Amino acid sequence: MSIQALPDLAIVDLLWTLADDEFVIGFSDSEWTGIAPLLEEDVAMSSLAQDELGHAAALYDLLAGLTASDRDALAYDREADAYRHARLLDHGRGDWAMTIARRWLYETADAIRLDALAGGTWAPLRELIAKIQREERYHRMHVSTWFERLATTPGEPRDRLADALATLGPDASTVFTPLADETTLVDAGILAGTMRDQEAAWRATVEPVLAQHGLPTLPDAPAPLDGRGPGHGPAFDWLHGEFTAVRSADPGATW
Repeated sequence: MSIQALPDLAIVDLLWTLADDEFVIGFSDSEWTGIAPLLEEDVAMSSLAQDELGHAAALYDLLAGLTASDRDALAYDREADAYRHARLLDHGRGDWAMTIARRWLYETADAIRLDALAGGTWAPLRELIAKIQREERYHRMHVSTWFERLATTPGEPRDRLADALATLGPDASTVFTPLADETTLVDAGILAGTMRDQEAAWRATVEPVLAQHGLPTLPDAPAPLDGRGPGHGPAFDWLHGEFTAVRSADPGATW
């Protein structure tokens, strides 16, 4: 499918959500550099964050081609309320258990979303998704190992994970916040199913794992229509100030 044949507004909406999700979780998790609980995790989290920021950069490049902009402006020159990331990612980094819980919820959701895009009809996005999927496989392996470790260690580790999941649960499904014109994307063959379809598949994947470990279950309510802002809250306002600081001080700075 050529760019001229794309449903422009719908694909732009989709790219905003994909890019902003990867950008925000990547920047947030990069805050663990130097303070992770183990030296190996210092290296691992830095690598994971770098991957996510690389994915965001590539997605912003696609978006820039459709909006006559450039990726640095898209990533760094917006006000906080203009970002389209899921409300799940508005929660601050927190302790290690909070980070693992947030990343586990996000990575399991992102895997479903990437699968829904993997066979899409727009070649530039399809090819990028294939590359992202290869890297995200290792992200899921990493976070699943830590999730299992915390879930099966009695006492403080399991308690902290359970508390984090209870805090994040109401916002967990917001990765699947419906897009304004997603049926156009489905009809065009860019997206294999609606966000509601993807959310159902995700719940079928994660709910048995939570039940197996006796951890807090997800709220029954589907993803809200306002699950991607504006009004992201103080934790994101702080993070926004951090990642825009250099560009604000030097408007010519590039990625």
